[in-house]
Amino acid sequence: MWALLVLIGAASVSAHLQDPSFDGQKVFRVIPQNDEQVEILSFLASTMEVDFWQPDSVTRVRPKMQVDFRIEAEKSFKVEDLLKENGMKYQVLIDNVQAALDAQFDSKVRAAGHSYEKYNNWDTIAAWTADIAAQNPDLVSRSVIGETYEGRPIYLLKLGKSGSNKKAIFMDCGFHAREWISPAFCQWFVKEAVETYGKDTVTTTLLDKLDFYVLPVVNIDGYIYTWTNDRMWRKTRSKNSGSTCRGTDPNRNFNAGWCTLGASKSPCASTYCGSAPESEKETKALADFIREHLSTIKAYLTIHSYSQLLLFPYSYTYNLPQNYQELNSIASAASKELASLYNTKYTYGPGAETIYVAAGGSDDWAYDQGIKYSFTFELRDTGRYGFLLPESQIKPTCEETLLAVKYIANYVLEHLY
Repeated sequence: MWALLVLIGAASVSAHLQDPSFDGQKVFRVIPQNDEQVEILSFLASTMEVDFWQPDSVTRVRPKMQVDFRIEAEKSFKVEDLLKENGMKYQVLIDNVQAALDAQFDSKVRAAGHSYEKYNNWDTIAAWTADIAAQNPDLVSRSVIGETYEGRPIYLLKLGKSGSNKKAIFMDCGFHAREWISPAFCQWFVKEAVETYGKDTVTTTLLDKLDFYVLPVVNIDGYIYTWTNDRMWRKTRSKNSGSTCRGTDPNRNFNAGWCTLGASKSPCASTYCGSAPESEKETKALADFIREHLSTIKAYLTIHSYSQLLLFPYSYTYNLPQNYQELNSIASAASKELASLYNTKYTYGPGAETIYVAAGGSDDWAYDQGIKYSFTFELRDTGRYGFLLPESQIKPTCEETLLAVKYIANYVLEHLY
């Protein structure tokens, strides 16, 4: 009976994700060699719906940059013809997006409830936040720091042994709705903390001496929408006045060079900056919490996907942060730690220089608030699966990322300010 229920559950998941139909949609990778080829990609984006995966907007495309984008099934032949006509080398990363969607759910663990090795929907994650706090009362507590546009509570977990004058590290996951590996990491991090406390000396010391605030999903409404309506949704689900297009990019919605470079003023764009800084209830709740706890929060970590990067400020300007050398050496050492397990190679550096300029990001904002150690992780992979990383990669991805996070946390503990 259980097996049948589990099968029905798995089937309903893929049935849910059939809509809109991704059948026959393709993901292309192109590396434009010059400005003319960049222009061709801009022309493409202006004449048909193109979903840019990497970078996240056509305006960020530069010569010699790797560009990944998704295209509707019936347009894919036109796109191939256009690329060929203009002598542009390309490869098809994903031949059929629907097949890749279905193939994500390849975990051998088909538990009916929560599992750390599969993608959990929001209801399952919300229930898990209550359970993990109830089962580990001396290590974990749960609070609500606000509510989403659609009225859902935003849960925050606090990890650590109770003590006086403790400094803290803030970590969030699930800014962009379709980056499912991100919330999976926040859950994994909490699991490791409670399971290894008292056994692993590093974890024990960290939890004795620091608190960790973990926000498992920032963009809850968007995340739910990726399970029910559109697996490729990125933004929040707020209504935009004067437009039928919904949502704001929550990671362009912070007051850090807000809506200048690398963010769009168009409500239909995937990088829409919103009507004002912190216009989104989700970003406002996060920013308010950090402002209220500025005296204790000493590091900010935000988890995204994909492309295997460890970034630090700035993204909204090419100016380097004051403690550039220090951040660069932390990122270098943390990337080495991460690679030590499965040899996964990360690129690290300041956001603007390392990938592209993008204004209004949470990491830059946190840094400008005085949080000296501010990092963005872009988890696996480098594009073979993109946002559709199979569940079988959750465990290795989380295990290696944990090494880097523990390295950073330990560094922060030894360099409290």
